[in-house]
Amino acid sequence: MAITRGRAWVFGDKVPTDAITPNTIYTLPFEEMAKHVLKVLNPDFGPNVKPGDVLVAGKNFGCSSGRTFAPKALKYTKVGAVVVESVSRTFYRNAHEVGLGFVLCPDITKNVSDGDDLEVDTSTGKIHNHTKGITLQGEVAGGILKDMVDHGGLIPMLESDDVGPQYREILEADYMHKI
Repeated sequence: MAITRGRAWVFGDKVPTDAITPNTIYTLPFEEMAKHVLKVLNPDFGPNVKPGDVLVAGKNFGCSSGRTFAPKALKYTKVGAVVVESVSRTFYRNAHEVGLGFVLCPDITKNVSDGDDLEVDTSTGKIHNHTKGITLQGEVAGGILKDMVDHGGLIPMLESDDVGPQYREILEADYMHKI
C-alpha cells in the first residue's frame, strides 16, 4: 500500500503539457526543471511543492502536445500523488513509462480546495480530505501500467529480475532484442 499525505495543489481543466513544462525550461536538467513545473499557472508550485503533496486537476490533464519530458519533470517534483478527473491518453502513457501513476477521480475538483490536507492511497485510489472530512474513491491503473509505476518506469521494469512471467515472453520477443 502506498499512502501519501500532504497539501493539495489544485489546477483546473485542460492543463496542457506546454503549461506543465514551458519551452523556456527544455534545456535544464530534470532536477532544475522541476522547480519550474506549472509556473505559468501557479508560480509557487515548483519551488514550494514538497514530497507527499498532491497535485489535483480537472479534466484532460496533460493535453496538447505530447511532450515526453513533461511527466518526467512532474515526477522530479517528488509530488506524492497526482489525482485528476481525466488525463490525455498520450500523457497517461508517457507518465506510466517514467513511473508516474495517477488516481482518476471524477469530481475531485468539486471536493478539494487548494491547500486542503489530503491523504491518498495510490494503490487503491482512496482519497481522504482531512480538511473537509470527506472520503472519495478513485481508480488506479492495473496490470502492466501498475507494474511500470511500481518499478519506477518502463526501463527499470525491463531491467528488473522480477518482471512477471506474463510479461517476460512478450518483452523478450518485442523489446529485449532491441536493447
